[in-house]
Amino acid sequence: GKSFTQNSYLTRHRLTHTGEKPFTCSDCGKSFSQISGLTQPHFPHTGEKAFTCPDCGKSFTQNSYLTRHRLTHTGEKPFTCPDCGKSFGMISTLRIHYRIHTREKLFPCA
Repeated sequence: GKSFTQNSYLTRHRLTHTGEKPFTCSDCGKSFSQISGLTQPHFPHTGEKAFTCPDCGKSFTQNSYLTRHRLTHTGEKPFTCPDCGKSFGMISTLRIHYRIHTREKLFPCA
């Protein structure tokens, strides 16, 4: 089975086996497998996409999504692996990549 670097990743993964969605929005009744579904706006509550890319006009519901999107225009990859020098646009992608070097998988799924 799969192994994970953090226990929380294993817990989240186990929900894929059960299909459980324990987090329910009190406004619309939509359920989510992760609490982030509740803490991040899940439109169409308002449908508003207030953050617009000045380069292409694409709009986003969160400023962080716009910031990540803008890297597609600049090609910037500000996160560099200290072991091999490979660069990434998002820190989360670097963290996933770095496991190649550490071979760290501490939490197996039974």
